[in-house]
Amino acid sequence: MSGLRKEENQGWPNNVGILALEVYFPSQYVDQSELEEFDSVSKGKYTIGLGQDKMGFCSDREDINSLCLTVVQRLMEKNNIDYTNIGRLEVGTETIIDKSKSVKTVLMQLFEKSGNTCIEGIDTTNACFGGTAALFNAVNWVESSSWDGRYALVVAGDIAVYATGNARCTGGAGAIAILIGPQAPIVFDRGCRATHMQHVYDFYKPNMESEYPVVDGKLSIQCYLHALDKCYDRLTQQLQTAGIMTSPRLLDNADAFIFHSPYCKLVQKSVARLMLNDFLRHPGSNCTDSYNGLETFRGVKLEDTYFNKEIETAFMTASKPVFTQKTKPSLLLANQVGNMYTPSVYGGLVSFLISRPIQEIAGCRCVLFSYGSGLASALYSLRITDDLSPLSSLTRLVKNISDVKSCLDRRKKVSPKDFDALMKLREQTHHKAPYSPVGDTDSLFPGTWYLMSVDEKFRRQYDRKPLHPPTEAGDNGVDSGAS
Repeated sequence: MSGLRKEENQGWPNNVGILALEVYFPSQYVDQSELEEFDSVSKGKYTIGLGQDKMGFCSDREDINSLCLTVVQRLMEKNNIDYTNIGRLEVGTETIIDKSKSVKTVLMQLFEKSGNTCIEGIDTTNACFGGTAALFNAVNWVESSSWDGRYALVVAGDIAVYATGNARCTGGAGAIAILIGPQAPIVFDRGCRATHMQHVYDFYKPNMESEYPVVDGKLSIQCYLHALDKCYDRLTQQLQTAGIMTSPRLLDNADAFIFHSPYCKLVQKSVARLMLNDFLRHPGSNCTDSYNGLETFRGVKLEDTYFNKEIETAFMTASKPVFTQKTKPSLLLANQVGNMYTPSVYGGLVSFLISRPIQEIAGCRCVLFSYGSGLASALYSLRITDDLSPLSSLTRLVKNISDVKSCLDRRKKVSPKDFDALMKLREQTHHKAPYSPVGDTDSLFPGTWYLMSVDEKFRRQYDRKPLHPPTEAGDNGVDSGAS
């Protein structure tokens, strides 16, 4: 992929959307069933109760800057993109290591060799929603009079860690880079973007000396489901206006429903929540077969149902076929890596795209729900091109993320005891300066950026692990600077 994507007619760019994707997750993980035993909790609490199998995590060698450096350079290399062809670069993250300097400015070192310093955008922060806000900003830029014909690049990355206790199992880490431009294989349905925001303290990070959040778990679940309800109401109206919604039930009008995933079981509950909304909003629907046994709930009010176990169980059972077909394929990374925070919902998109043969995803419509505590949320619609020619942009996109499963298999399993020790190390050295990291670099994936040192002025230095091992001829692999 090379060259600028300019529109000949100078009008509104057509088919603005996702041209390429790249995902990065740590090369080590802890097994959730082993963590259950280590934490002395009931068997199945994490694996069945939360729906999690493995959790990726970072040593002191990786931080938000290194994660984003890695994923950006990998996307540029895989897609053969010249650094001069990027006109906007936005980062969405809640992993803050500097109160002033943005991650985006750290990424600019990748562009030094090209001489490209004319790049708009900085960091966007609001819990897990920052990546989506950055994505919307990028799409808006391409569709605006400010667009200069170059690509926009969005990076969502985070390291999710929790203090020792029952929330630690819901951590994770990773980064995703998303290339935005016109004539894309994955297109944003224009005018089909519903937003809900409000002020609430369900999850927040007031202590700048700690990576750990303050969490009101029950309130956070209620806020997540309430935001989904509000966005559902608005998006269905927009889809009807656009002529996309041909059935009275939202669940019938898309091929995939992809959610921000704090843990997989909440996603399954969210599909049930959409069915509950469909059920209550359209009492005259002729789709009564799917609602067999649910008529006793016809008169309930949404605001009274957040923690009603009878209703939750009934609708999870009724919606299970929809969940299995349209949502479960998107949970690979959530199940195997954990909650990546801002990249979470886009990890779901990547998982969906590699879950089946490309012939089965071509032409699909996807509805995505993004949520960030505090709170900010959005529900929006994407459509995938049906062009399956060998040189099509969809074929290239899927091919370039087809290594995700093999990368998951190549990770190193770490014992819960060693995982706990590494978490203690992160806690003890958080914002420490000067500091020299002690974590192993041999197990990092090739091409991974990592932290070399933090000097007495808190300035961080990074290096990159070579893409290829040195040869006998003296080849030292890929240079640690920008390619």
